[in-house]
Amino acid sequence: MTTDVHQLDDGAWISVNDSREVNVSDLWLLARSEFCDCEVTDFLAEGFVEVGVDHPDIEARVAGQCIACGESGVTDWLTVGRVVDPDSGEFYGVVHESVHIPEKRTRLARPEE
Repeated sequence: MTTDVHQLDDGAWISVNDSREVNVSDLWLLARSEFCDCEVTDFLAEGFVEVGVDHPDIEARVAGQCIACGESGVTDWLTVGRVVDPDSGEFYGVVHESVHIPEKRTRLARPEE
């Protein structure tokens, strides 16, 4: 089964298999990030810029700012959740309060591919 991933409402939501699953306005803790000079970035997500699939992970680049130092920009790829069973399409989101490590990628499979 194919996993259908889209941005909705001008980047406010990520839809996975036609269900709104991930929204912005969450605080993410980012480690080993080049986003800002803070040891751990307290990142306030303001909008999804790009989404993709690195099966089974659903990943996104997110616009926002560090609430500690004020730096604004776009993250590298962050895993926002996982489709664990391709047949049912069941989605599990990550725990935002955990520490996340953005990854540089040149290209992920786009939802329209």
